[in-house]
Amino acid sequence: MNNIYTRIMIIVATIIAILAIGIFAFLQQAKFGRLPRGQRLERIKKSPHYKNGEFKNESETPMFVNDKGFFAVFKEMIFAKNKPDCRLPSVKTDLLHLDPKNDIFVWFGHASYFIQIDGKKLLVDPVFSGSVSPLPFMTKAFEGTDRYTADDMPEIDYLIITHDHWDHLDYETIMKLKPKIKKIICGLGVGEHFEYWGFDPKLLEEKDWNESIHLDQGFTATVLPARHFSGRLLQRNRSLWISVLLQTPTFKIYFSGDGGYDSHFAEIGKRFGPIDFAVLENGQYNVNWRYIHMMPEQTVQAAKDLNVKRFLPVHSSKFALSIHSWDEPLKRVTALSKEAGISIVTPLIGEQVHLKDSTQTFSEWWKNVK
Repeated sequence: MNNIYTRIMIIVATIIAILAIGIFAFLQQAKFGRLPRGQRLERIKKSPHYKNGEFKNESETPMFVNDKGFFAVFKEMIFAKNKPDCRLPSVKTDLLHLDPKNDIFVWFGHASYFIQIDGKKLLVDPVFSGSVSPLPFMTKAFEGTDRYTADDMPEIDYLIITHDHWDHLDYETIMKLKPKIKKIICGLGVGEHFEYWGFDPKLLEEKDWNESIHLDQGFTATVLPARHFSGRLLQRNRSLWISVLLQTPTFKIYFSGDGGYDSHFAEIGKRFGPIDFAVLENGQYNVNWRYIHMMPEQTVQAAKDLNVKRFLPVHSSKFALSIHSWDEPLKRVTALSKEAGISIVTPLIGEQVHLKDSTQTFSEWWKNVK
């Protein structure tokens, strides 16, 4: 009996050891990036937003507000019908042969987009790998939404990364884009991932909230607060999440990144408004994490606070990261914008938005998806 017990214990211990070694080896992959260290960490420690070993939001920000109980929320996530039943429509714009005089915006679904403005080309949070998970077979893009690849991108003057979550900083995409990237704008600590991946540190403009970067004649980017969190492994908030205000010679664009509603939108509006165009988070929300992702009502309020002329809602229509249906964010934010009298831009994935043409109209394309 003792021999059988001993053998069982040895087998169990062996299995546990093999699993531990496998997990450890898996986590050593380059795609997980690296936590800040050395001089970068010392710089981070001097930030007024870094306390007790991590970055903090300006307001108290619970990660999860459990109104229903953990198991009820877990059940909702498991059985949510949050994916389209058919292929979603999209178009393919030839970004490699654009007229440099055209000022355009192209959305790639979720939170990735391209901008050409006043002769410069920008790319924000590109994800072209078809997944937003360290396990490629999980959280895959909806059929029809993954039309673009790194090969479709021209040379990028400014790559903007709002934070290091998997659905905003995609290792596979970044490595394929590497030869095309001229400058990277990101929050404190995010540059560690890029250096670990072999990027020249001279390309990095790594800033704290309320720091500005002179990029070129007439081009200035100001890194601003957001209400969110960061992390690619178990350790959170070692790098900074940001929003960005880009001032070009003729235009002002604001990128919210991810995050919950807070007073920073009104403060940014007072400081920089009126803003010509804003890209605001609207999707993958839930009342249980309402402090780190805006609900549609809050997205519209943020547009008001920012004093924007037009805004485009993103963070939807490509991946299922919450329990709401895939088209709910667009339905709600569009209806609310009409009620509020705010100009909203709702292109198809890949459709050109003419940034300086306020008369351009867009269909409510999601209504035609059966």
